[in-house]
Amino acid sequence: MTLSFSQNDLSHAVEADRNNVWHHLSQHKQYETVDPRVFVEGKGMRLWDATGKEFLDAVSGGVWTVNVGYGRESIANVIRDQLIKLNYWAGAGGTVPGALFAEKLLTKMPGMSRVYYSNSGSEANEKVYKMVRQISVRHYKGKKNKILFRDRDYHGTTIGTLATSGQDQRAEQYGPFPEGFVRVPHCLEYRKQWDVENYGERAADAIEEVILREGPDTIGAIVLEPVTAGGGVITPPEGYWQRVQEICRKYEILLHIDEVVCGVGRTGTWFGYQNYGIEPDFVTMAKGVASGYAAISCTVTTEKVFDLFKDAPEDTMSFFRDISTFGGCTAGPAAALENLRIIEDEQLLENTIAMGDRLMDNLTTLMDKHAVIGDVRGKGLFCGAELVADRKTREPMDEKKVAAVVADVMGQGVIIGMTNRSIPKYNNTLCLSPALIAKPDDIDLITDAIDGALTRVFG
Repeated sequence: MTLSFSQNDLSHAVEADRNNVWHHLSQHKQYETVDPRVFVEGKGMRLWDATGKEFLDAVSGGVWTVNVGYGRESIANVIRDQLIKLNYWAGAGGTVPGALFAEKLLTKMPGMSRVYYSNSGSEANEKVYKMVRQISVRHYKGKKNKILFRDRDYHGTTIGTLATSGQDQRAEQYGPFPEGFVRVPHCLEYRKQWDVENYGERAADAIEEVILREGPDTIGAIVLEPVTAGGGVITPPEGYWQRVQEICRKYEILLHIDEVVCGVGRTGTWFGYQNYGIEPDFVTMAKGVASGYAAISCTVTTEKVFDLFKDAPEDTMSFFRDISTFGGCTAGPAAALENLRIIEDEQLLENTIAMGDRLMDNLTTLMDKHAVIGDVRGKGLFCGAELVADRKTREPMDEKKVAAVVADVMGQGVIIGMTNRSIPKYNNTLCLSPALIAKPDDIDLITDAIDGALTRVFG
């Protein structure tokens, strides 16, 4: 790697970071004794920090974002060209990249027809919550306003979205939360709550039980991740999604699929819900939409939902009274258009399926070798390995030991993730989400590093 910064520049950057930056998810007391890690350059799936150390990134930017890898000059170029042409116009009006990306995106989402722009996954989900509440007021006399959410799912960091957090540790210390958000049970069969044969259907039926308890005429929507991400990479059991869809239609409940993590290729389809035959009313997305090259998120709806906001024009509150300032920035949709082109032209969906199969095969082999792996699960290049202290009882591994595995892997030059301060007792899953460009050698390097770490940490 050839750095474009002098060593003095880099040393200064590390000190400037230590003294001035407040990092996400970090206890800064650690930086009294160790330097903060400052990344300098990325290319493909490789990163280099200020010390010159090279890493293989197996978490796509740390939070499932850089789907097409680092150093994509074509994305940077279209952003530059668009910003010179027109950098911004408020979302109450239109722009060329905003119109063209919406058109292109909807070709990947049969049944969906409208795109509402904002700038983060949290904000995209908030938009749905507001839409549901306004629909309740305008069409159900304010009664059908509750929103269901699932245990172990996560939908954002704002106070509103934290009200729908199924990860209790994320929400600690931030209440009280707004009313009208109701939890339903998770669907992780490895941590099964019912000893039945058709577990997927039973987990979905538990949602219906909550609906009946609350009153179907009070429930406006349910928000669910197609594959639960930070809650432990939970793939739905067979029969689950079909039954969920039936329940939503039975009680006229709008189905909101949160694709902030799974969207734009992560599971080997354009969107995670497309693996399961779901027909949602809302789909939200962010992260991989532009692979982190520009901020963008989308709230996508059906025409049926859109029409609920097209009442008589003399009624000035018939429209969705909302704005997102940076939903009007043209860099996001310009980058997103090029991001989609790359995925199509380089056949990255097909690669995701192939490399995802290899990753799952490698993890299964590790499970046969290491008794501390209790379960492996995933879809495409979105996989997890749950560590346990006892495979028979499924007692979860102490999270400090899980963190020790992650640290050992990083010491080998590979960056992986884990469930982190999210679910009491169950922050015990190693999380893997390499970029969609991963090659066989990359996958093998990731799992070899995990193999070595497990051996060193657990013997």
